Amino acid sequence: GTMNPIAHGEVFVTEDGGECDMDIGNYERFLNQNIPRTHNITTAQIYSNVIEAERRGEYLGACVQIIPHVTDAIKERIRNIAKTEDLDMLVVECGGTVGDIESLPFLEALRQMRLEDGPENVLFVHVTLAPSLDVVGEQKTKPTQHSVQELRRIGIQPDLLAVRCARPLEIAAKKKISLFSNVSVKDVFSCHDTDSILMVPQMLYDQGIVDVIFKKFGKVGLVNTSANWDKWNDIVNSFLNSQEKVKIAMVGKYVKLADSYVSVNHALKHAGAKLGKNVVIDWIDSEELNGNVDKLSQYDGILIPGGFGERGSEGIIKTANYARENNIPYLGICFGF
Repeated sequence: GTMNPIAHGEVFVTEDGGECDMDIGNYERFLNQNIPRTHNITTAQIYSNVIEAERRGEYLGACVQIIPHVTDAIKERIRNIAKTEDLDMLVVECGGTVGDIESLPFLEALRQMRLEDGPENVLFVHVTLAPSLDVVGEQKTKPTQHSVQELRRIGIQPDLLAVRCARPLEIAAKKKISLFSNVSVKDVFSCHDTDSILMVPQMLYDQGIVDVIFKKFGKVGLVNTSANWDKWNDIVNSFLNSQEKVKIAMVGKYVKLADSYVSVNHALKHAGAKLGKNVVIDWIDSEELNGNVDKLSQYDGILIPGGFGERGSEGIIKTANYARENNIPYLGICFGF
């Protein structure tokens, strides 16, 4: 593919061969489901579909415009997923930042879907930011206020707000956000930092987000969500309570951005948690080894992930040779093999 892992993070390949960014991989691991390539909707795909449709004469010579042609193509992609798969609910992440020109056609398409399908079938959750000033520790609500104002200017009134913050959102901040964003206080949720991202679902559940969503959709009692938490909490505890450390050296070409190998990182962490081990990963740039492979002796294992081209290959070869000669457990993937 043509995606640069240093700029975009890991290039995740779906089961049916689609090349996507790392977010799709995160969704697959959290949901324990294979997600097909059709779920990855990009601006380039939409524009390409519109241009091809125009060349086929589907618009009967009309001027091709953002509205309705591009927005209709976006809505069609989303609705096709809902129609062709056995779903109770469809979660759509609209990436980017409100106000960015790249997101505008998608936000407009979602606004139209709310109008066409009705508020009982479309719900908007807006993720915003409430930073804290280190000097005084005050939670600032202005970024959230302005983000919601910009979203409303586009024509979308969020139903729920998930506010990212360093510590639990204070009630005073919640009330202020509610007042200026026209969202009920009970629909403003604190999405604060935790020891593990795996704790976030329970954190939001404890604040009542599932009940609020089901109530707005008229789906109260659809599933017994409380029955699923015992298994989930066992998984979380296995990550948090693993004491014995296992040090792994990951020697690669794109380690300047840890997300370049995020699925491999997660696989190691997940396997460690299953075995009650705390896996500590050190990322080592194969170009910067400079023959100093002796420092690899401190690790319990070495992993070399995939890579392409000659750059950094000498360091990778020396690493593999060192692991073989010193009997260090070694896993090579793709070029590392």
